[in-house]
Amino acid sequence: MDTSLWRHEPAGYRCPFCAFLRGEWDDRNAATDLIVRRELVFARIAPKWWPENDGGALVIPNEHVENLYELPVEVGHALMDLTRDVAIAMRETYGCQGVSTRQHNEPAGDQDVWHLHVHVLPRYDGDDLYVRHRGARYVDAGARADFADRLRASLD
Repeated sequence: MDTSLWRHEPAGYRCPFCAFLRGEWDDRNAATDLIVRRELVFARIAPKWWPENDGGALVIPNEHVENLYELPVEVGHALMDLTRDVAIAMRETYGCQGVSTRQHNEPAGDQDVWHLHVHVLPRYDGDDLYVRHRGARYVDAGARADFADRLRASLD
């Protein structure tokens, strides 16, 4: 199957996750966002948070892979293992009542960064995440650092 037909990355695209791994810092990428880096994948605090769900994290392949359709199996296993580890760390350290994960593919699937990633979101009773998710906001690196520190410490 030719999965290249399902690619949407525009010519000259500057991938923010690849920039993160290269150490290129800006208002959405800060060194303090890194939670953990493993051989095939890494986790970071997300720069964009939903109301009532502070401290969301992203789990991302180190290799630039646009979407789930092209994800190498071994990277997929590493991605899910780290997603589980981040979810457990989040549950242990945030005081949340649960965790949700999300992964989007293509524009119709709400993908807006052309590098595969899994959202790991802390959940609280009555948080209405899926009712309010369009209210997400970008948060500065200083506000994100504490959440990254907590998860990083839990995963060490």
